[in-house]
Amino acid sequence: MSDFQQTATGDLPGIVVTGASGRMGQMLIRLILDSDQARLVGALERPGHAWIGRDLGEAMGGAACGVPVSDDAVAVIAQAQAVIDFTAPAATVAFAELTAQARAVHVIGTTGLEPADLARLAAAARHAPIIRAGNMSLGVNLLVGLTRKVAAALGEDWDIEVVEAHHRMKVDAPSGTALMLGEAAAEGRGAQLADLRTPAREGITGARTAGSIGFSAIRGGDIVGEHDVIFAGTGERLILRHVATDRAIFARGAIRAALWGQDKGPGEYDMADVLGLS
Repeated sequence: MSDFQQTATGDLPGIVVTGASGRMGQMLIRLILDSDQARLVGALERPGHAWIGRDLGEAMGGAACGVPVSDDAVAVIAQAQAVIDFTAPAATVAFAELTAQARAVHVIGTTGLEPADLARLAAAARHAPIIRAGNMSLGVNLLVGLTRKVAAALGEDWDIEVVEAHHRMKVDAPSGTALMLGEAAAEGRGAQLADLRTPAREGITGARTAGSIGFSAIRGGDIVGEHDVIFAGTGERLILRHVATDRAIFARGAIRAALWGQDKGPGEYDMADVLGLS
């Protein structure tokens, strides 16, 4: 792509990107503008943002691309066949309701969603497809499947610890990917993560509870994303690891999900469905 020019035709699925000025938003926009499988039909930002009303290409430092940045989610999402959303829980829930009304695919990479948020997403998914994952990469989703299998094979005398590292600007911990891995480990043991999860440790914590799943979070620098699942037994350890070095893997996965969802009925899906790993 050169200077953010869009050459895709109107026959391709139209995608709206929320949080257009963010790191992930700009990555998604570049890839969509460069795609021969999709076209960019809208870019959303929060009210009052400096980019509102500007041409998106110019706001990103290039030539005009013909897509204005807007804060009118109702009007913009009405044009979409898919919405890709890496924002914040409150915004994601609001976008889900509008996307469901438009009968568009909603691809959600937002993390930190609470049970009440998930309930509202489930309600929206009765009207349109929602594809949600804490991580959109192929490698991570393979790691999730391996974690589930290993946890099922090993007994409770093997302790499980999920260790994750991200850049200093990440606001939630544990990461959505770490929670995906913890949920997979719990499923492998025939349980729910809420029943096995150990919160961050500090002070005199006492001995570890058998069968528990612990989490550790590291924040620093520009780390894109690193996840280790440690199975610690007596006299041996098994470590499953994924290291992301390029944020584009998440954007590419999200676009793939948006395209995959075009012929799917209402419901909740994840990247395992998209990648045929279910």
